[in-house]
Amino acid sequence: MTHPHDMFVDRMGQTAEADGLSPIAARLFALLLVSDEPRSLDDLALALGVSKASVCTEARRLFERHVVERVHRTGDRRDYYELAPDFFAQIVRARVAQWRRVQELATTLRTSTRASAVVRDRLAAIDEIQGLVVEKVDDALSAWETRARKRALEGAATAKSASARSHRRHTA
Repeated sequence: MTHPHDMFVDRMGQTAEADGLSPIAARLFALLLVSDEPRSLDDLALALGVSKASVCTEARRLFERHVVERVHRTGDRRDYYELAPDFFAQIVRARVAQWRRVQELATTLRTSTRASAVVRDRLAAIDEIQGLVVEKVDDALSAWETRARKRALEGAATAKSASARSHRRHTA
């Protein structure tokens, strides 16, 4: 990797770490973000300067979060990893799920008879703002998914059309 890539991986890794990823998972995420091709565990471990076992563990965690995908190559038994096409949406979905859990806890405590009026008011504010934020983020994710499906359909139609033109040229 070039120096700017190294700096990007380190800085993006720090940012992802602040969002709750382990340091290795954060750097792994950042490295895959700047990789053009799927990468093997051996390659990832070498690039990150950590053990293959550590990369394997963190790749599995990112896989379970639907942030990365395993890719297989014909004739090669190794696993390769790349970012999922909707990796960022998956990260946002995980954050929204976390916000929903916080909102549920706040609502539960707010409705308990033991919470004082001051505490209930604080929790109501959490409940209100989280409800508004989650609703907006859900709407944005839905809009993005609609656009992504449309782009995929357009891409498939373009590929089909190009294939048909090529076939006609070769059979003419």
